[in-house]
Amino acid sequence: MKKLIFILTIGISTTSFAQVIIGDDIGTAPANNKTSVLLEFAKQNKGLVLPTVRTKPVSPSVGTILLDASTSATTARVKYYNGVAGDGWVDLSGADGNVTALLADQPTSAQVTEDTNAKAIIGASTSTADGVLVLESATKAMVLPTVADVNDIPSPAAGMMVFVNKTGAKRLAVYNGSIWSFWKP
Repeated sequence: MKKLIFILTIGISTTSFAQVIIGDDIGTAPANNKTSVLLEFAKQNKGLVLPTVRTKPVSPSVGTILLDASTSATTARVKYYNGVAGDGWVDLSGADGNVTALLADQPTSAQVTEDTNAKAIIGASTSTADGVLVLESATKAMVLPTVADVNDIPSPAAGMMVFVNKTGAKRLAVYNGSIWSFWKP
């Protein structure tokens, strides 16, 4: 019995820090690059939806990405926190998005009690980063959902983020609820 518990413990601790693939069991990263991937999205024409916030975090961690509706529901923008420039928030949208309908469906802080300590951590057993989903690794990265064209996404959600893998047009795309904005290297 002790041997079985030891084997189960080793098995669980070994898989706790493994790569997570969402969408299928193969993913999109080449097999020889899997060791550098922490979180991967495998299905085409779907994206990662960022949290939409009415109030930006007070002490965000560098690398935080969100859909900011703190000014108003009609001026929402995808932003990331770099911790340095001005207030540290960098606009990725370049234009206002209207998330009025989205916010009408979300409960307000007066309607729910949020557990501010709750978070899912991938890559480590703990993290000091403040976020709902925290990827914690010094050597691995997240592979965004990859699409051939944002026009192939039937109904993009406000806050959606994808990587467009098109010949001559490889770039990050973010949707602010109204328009897609594109960032290329």
